[in-house]
Amino acid sequence: MMTDLEIAHATELQPIAQVAESIGIAADDIENYGRHIAKVPLRLISEEKMKRSHLILVTSITATRAGIGKTTVSIGLALGLNHIGKKAVVALREPSLGPCFGMKGGAAGGGHAQVLPMEKINLHFTGDFHAITSAHNMIAALLDNYLYQHRAEGFGLKEILWRRVLDVNDRSLRSIVTGLGPSTNGIETQAGFDITPASELMAILCLATDENDLRRRVEQIVLGYRYDGTPFTVRDLGVAGSVMVLLKDALQPNLVQTTENTAAFVHGGPFANIAHGCNTLFATKMALSHSEYTITEAGFGADLGAEKFFDIKCRKSGLQPDLTVLVATAQGLKMHGGVPLDQIKAPNLNGLRDGLANLDKHVRNLRSFGQTVVVVFNRFAEDTDEEMTLLRTHCENVLKAPFVINNAYAEGGAGAAELAQVVVDTIAKNPSQPLQFQYADDDPIRTKIEKVAKQIYGAATVSFAAPALRRIKTAEENGMSHFPVCIAKTQFSFSADAKRYGAAEGFDFEIRDIVINAGAEMIVAIAGDILRMPGLPKQPQALHIDYVDGEITGLS
Repeated sequence: MMTDLEIAHATELQPIAQVAESIGIAADDIENYGRHIAKVPLRLISEEKMKRSHLILVTSITATRAGIGKTTVSIGLALGLNHIGKKAVVALREPSLGPCFGMKGGAAGGGHAQVLPMEKINLHFTGDFHAITSAHNMIAALLDNYLYQHRAEGFGLKEILWRRVLDVNDRSLRSIVTGLGPSTNGIETQAGFDITPASELMAILCLATDENDLRRRVEQIVLGYRYDGTPFTVRDLGVAGSVMVLLKDALQPNLVQTTENTAAFVHGGPFANIAHGCNTLFATKMALSHSEYTITEAGFGADLGAEKFFDIKCRKSGLQPDLTVLVATAQGLKMHGGVPLDQIKAPNLNGLRDGLANLDKHVRNLRSFGQTVVVVFNRFAEDTDEEMTLLRTHCENVLKAPFVINNAYAEGGAGAAELAQVVVDTIAKNPSQPLQFQYADDDPIRTKIEKVAKQIYGAATVSFAAPALRRIKTAEENGMSHFPVCIAKTQFSFSADAKRYGAAEGFDFEIRDIVINAGAEMIVAIAGDILRMPGLPKQPQALHIDYVDGEITGLS
């Protein structure tokens, strides 16, 4: 069997101008980044054309360390739709270097359902992540300088909120001290780093509606609090213009192609376990403006990614998905059914049956938003016909949901033709209802968090640590009560306990801290021991990545 990298290299890529023209974008309108990547200007977004396109969300059961395959399904569905004669475009997030060299490896799909050129997409791509990292850290440097230059005048901040970011997993940088040494090195300050996907600038880029909205949001970023309790913002620092200069190119969606030369937009990259987990609104709207069907993905399981896609992205943008595709694997369900990780490849009907509770809970949750759900299974070589029969019977007879086995990984668009036809027929006959959010804009912040924790996660109670309560009070005093909430928690469980698999119910859900993202206009609630700067595993993927004879290896 060919590896992802071998399949990618065997694909004859079309000039990106040709890909653009296939969806109605003139070659003169794009900015080329080499032969196979381009930036597309925001002026090509058409609100009128968007109304004629169908939006499809791809999400999944609770994540496992073995992976579920949402990106492969998302790309595969786009391939399948094009295969049956529809005009489809996929909109995805950009991979982060942290997971690429840490635990996960590449994040551009797999097999015959990839976005290409995969090495460039997985690495530096068009520099969007670097632009966000640079702009974020420039704000940190300018803030430190402002404090240093104005301290003789008596200016100071009681609390500094703005940390630095780096797109590398580095646990040693979670908590540091800056300004050590002589006084000319600045003011000694406790500081730290988050990973770039956790940057508020990343969230802002992904939620902004245009350049003016981006500037407005950047100016609103709260950097810290003065001694009188008032917020000190980027507007007060006076550097929003400089931030815009660094982000001006990153604003434009990136156009690439799939393994079957169909168009794909890859833009923005927040994680769903520590941020809102969706690609940019720009990319989604650009895809909707140039397709009959737009497929987009929300990170990790539906409890994290889909909830935030609906309650944050759709709430603020007015997007209305026509359908949600829920991805599952037999191996993942067996793990959630109590089968040890090293045994999930072996046939086990009882373990699979026990794991169906996780699938059922996600379907119920998605339907509570008014969504019509199609269940898609990624089949692996080890999966048996008996397991597939059990899954089909359960979905069709118990859940009353369409069930499709996805073979795009092995067969590309032809392997996803059945899925594509089911999606088209379902949208035509039984589209999703208007979105029903889990909370109202005017609900108190605590109530919003409690509703998500109880209604989506299954918590019996929600407790708030003292620092979280203080932050909530600050947010409310500063007119931020109407912001949606973005809960940061483990991706491996409905609860905040990463080892509590299945369909966890009846637990206490503790919010230990709150991060106020005034620019992104959301309240980030930190639950359990989730970290905004991941660490590296004992055997990081970096050990297997190499450059040999002019070829990159191990990046898949």
